[in-house]
Amino acid sequence: MHRAPGAVAYSLLLIAVALPFATLLREMFSADASGVWLHYASTVLPGYVINALVLGASVALFASVIGVACAWQIERHDFPLRGFLAWALLLPMAMPAYVAAYALTDYLQFSGPVQSWLRATFGWQKGDYWFPEFVSMPGAIAAFSLTLYPYVYLLARTAFAERGAELFEAARTLGLNRREAWWRAALPVARPAIAGGALLVTMETLADFGTVSYYGVETLTTGIYRAWQNMGDLVAAAQLAALLLTAVVLLVWLERRGRDRSRYANVRARGERVRARVQGVSGWLRTAVCLVPLLLGFALPALLLLRLLARDWASVSAVAVATWTRNSLWVGCLAALVVVVLTLTLNARARLSREVWALRVERLLSFGYAVPGAVLAIGVLLPLTWLDGRLIDWSKQWFGVNPGLLLTGSVLALVYASSIRFYGVAASAVSAAYSRLPLSLDDSARVLGVVGRAAFLRVHWPAIRRSAFAGMLLVFIDTLKELPATMTLRPFNFDTLATQTYNLVKDERLGEAAFPSLLIVLASLPAVALLARAQSSRRLRRED
Repeated sequence: MHRAPGAVAYSLLLIAVALPFATLLREMFSADASGVWLHYASTVLPGYVINALVLGASVALFASVIGVACAWQIERHDFPLRGFLAWALLLPMAMPAYVAAYALTDYLQFSGPVQSWLRATFGWQKGDYWFPEFVSMPGAIAAFSLTLYPYVYLLARTAFAERGAELFEAARTLGLNRREAWWRAALPVARPAIAGGALLVTMETLADFGTVSYYGVETLTTGIYRAWQNMGDLVAAAQLAALLLTAVVLLVWLERRGRDRSRYANVRARGERVRARVQGVSGWLRTAVCLVPLLLGFALPALLLLRLLARDWASVSAVAVATWTRNSLWVGCLAALVVVVLTLTLNARARLSREVWALRVERLLSFGYAVPGAVLAIGVLLPLTWLDGRLIDWSKQWFGVNPGLLLTGSVLALVYASSIRFYGVAASAVSAAYSRLPLSLDDSARVLGVVGRAAFLRVHWPAIRRSAFAGMLLVFIDTLKELPATMTLRPFNFDTLATQTYNLVKDERLGEAAFPSLLIVLASLPAVALLARAQSSRRLRRED
């Protein structure tokens, strides 16, 4: 493998990744930025920041409480339906928060079946009773918490399974009661994992557009979209995007700093793990603790979507839904293919050629998952719009032909942003698979004369192909659900399942929105099944 072409390729990759962020910084400090920034800072910006802080902190707190409670019950106790709930608690990951928000709001609003039943049963009229308003900040917090808690549950359960339960038992033998043993022994070792899950929840919340837009909660994400799409103010959108990016980078830095300080969390407890069997009322109470978030975060929204679809089935256009599905599949497959080919290439070159730059580029690309879609959308749109203009000028000058918007007028911009945004999803799966391959395999292949591409195809690929497929599927699903970047970067007259779900719900056509919403959920289920299977495999390896 030649180093010069590799260096050029790495340089191009670095430019491609850094370009959106460099563009945002340039726009933020441009000559026209000061007046716009002062205007926003004195009017809407404080509200955006306060709402984002309240929303992010509240969702992180409630999602952590739900996730930790369920993870501890699953790993520490044996109770009715535990085997089912252990994997089913991951199902809300397949339900986008904005889809759950639409379904629950339709069910709980004034004209919905719950309040209609209350009025019919008790003879109440409007104003005779109080019912919580779901289209509000608390409603948004509830929708996010019920659909995002699996991030905390997944990581906390792994931490409890590896260390927490054993240390809990050790603390009990030292005379601590159950509450003290959990607080002083089990929780501290799981705290870094819980913080990591809470960070993922916070980033997903800050990056959301559909839920907060529907509930009328003005955050930085809605401000970015409004400044660009409604006001045509690209400088203001870039400034808000840079502010949101700064907040996310600060969150990531704080989480990593706290994790580095938690050295004790890496000490494994030894001994056989015993799960306490709980029966009777106490056992069913634990079942209820785990069952309620599953019902509210997945089962109830799914049933409500089916109800809406059955009620308004005649208004659904099969041709339109097929077009949206085709567009979604096209973008998702392209992004997944680009990401998996890229991460396989970087990992293979780092392994076979010992190229340090490959690992550095890999780590930089993996950071893209922490960047909200709205931020990447603005960062990608600005340079590609400029490049489209230059291509049109060159084509007219040399060939006398206007080629149109080759980059921003096609799916290339959307695939570009999605590849950066979700690269870390596939990279983590492929890197983990490579870490399990002993270096002795490479040495043996080299002795037999199998090197370079042949070594990858004959030695590496058979061992990592399942992980590569899993990473590809996860990128595909995340691209399918992504809303703010798709809303900003999609070509004209190019609608996807996510964008049309948002547009239909915005027009209060909930019955028509139910079908594309259900398709998004169904397409996400395979990724959840992969996570559940991977978690089960890790548990079996630990028990062996």
